[in-house]
Amino acid sequence: MIFARFMAIYGHKFKSCFETENELRLAKREWALSLDGYGEAELVAAVNRCKESTAWMPSIAEFVAILREIHGDFGLPGVRDAYAEACLHAEHPTRHQWSHPAVYHAGREAGWFMLRSEEESRALPAFRYHYDVICRRVREGEALDQPVPPALENKQANTVADFIQRFTAEHALAPEEGATLLYYLTLPRGSRIRKRLQAQSQQKLDRRGLAIRLPDEAC
Repeated sequence: MIFARFMAIYGHKFKSCFETENELRLAKREWALSLDGYGEAELVAAVNRCKESTAWMPSIAEFVAILREIHGDFGLPGVRDAYAEACLHAEHPTRHQWSHPAVYHAGREAGWFMLRSEEESRALPAFRYHYDVICRRVREGEALDQPVPPALENKQANTVADFIQRFTAEHALAPEEGATLLYYLTLPRGSRIRKRLQAQSQQKLDRRGLAIRLPDEAC
């Protein structure tokens, strides 16, 4: 439907965008994949906006921007903003008031631990994949629940938190400093990121000349 409208609106300008039938076929496929989840009424409104405002057929990115301008894209933040929000609140995701439930669900699917510990070059593509899938579900009318704090307490987490508080007080450290130095205790045992953060914390104490040995486990 979209390409038929574009052909009628832009005439030879439309035809000049594609040198061969194969290029046209590939373009139709890419547009279909990119617009999956949008309804016919939304697409018609966006095409009508193009007719009024653009002299040439828009790119996919430009057309999606028009869709979002018209409909607000269901309140969904851009993937970069969503990723930044997910990383910032990956440690305690159920305590945060998310800008949109889709951000929480994408973070949960990608893995909170990965968002906390992995480089962006690895974490962002994984988050992007899940966020795109969930955004399609939202555009198709599916309602996503806001995260709810778990009904059962995490006894292990409480034990670790209590230990960090005790250790901090016993060694006369500032609460923020103790929480930062001992953050590695909240990560999975035996993981590389836990060992690396423990070593970095110990180096910080050694450089300051403090005779404090950080524990391998919360006791």
